[in-house]
Amino acid sequence: MNTVLEYIKARHSVRTYTGQQVSEADLALILEAATYAPNGMHLETWHFTAIQNAEVLNRLNEAVKGAFAQSPEPRLQERGHSTTYCCYYHAPTLVIVSNEPTQWWAGMDCACALENIFLASASLGIGSCWINQIGQTCDDPGVRALLTELGVPAGHKVYGCAALGYEPADAPVKEKKVKEGTITLIR
Repeated sequence: MNTVLEYIKARHSVRTYTGQQVSEADLALILEAATYAPNGMHLETWHFTAIQNAEVLNRLNEAVKGAFAQSPEPRLQERGHSTTYCCYYHAPTLVIVSNEPTQWWAGMDCACALENIFLASASLGIGSCWINQIGQTCDDPGVRALLTELGVPAGHKVYGCAALGYEPADAPVKEKKVKEGTITLIR
């Protein structure tokens, strides 16, 4: 089978990580892959912020929890008050993907870049998971202040993040089943 198709089929969301950090070389390859994603009019208005500092990741999680604690949604309030909740599943690396919200395709550009991140990670034996919570809370003043401090451009919206790290060898993997009726082919 084609190697690219193998990685597409093998990629899955990882929500449990070992403590092993993603190497600088592998992270550089993953971020480079992100920049090769399709993007509207090739404007490349996106930005990638990679965090490997555990203290910074913890501060970001606490900021997200603070925003959730103020939410009118009970499910988010519960997460905001939890002592164990971690929006990035304790992955050792988090890549924040942001873009200028002025272009209607900004979110699609970021989704393409994130998919490249996930596939490049899979090809390197690195687990990954799409993280939405920072995008949900990026307009909260506390979260926004921290994002700006971390180098996310001030006018950018976070469209998604990639948690990256190594999956424990004994982690269960769900079998992928394509839902019937998902594909329609017209000839």
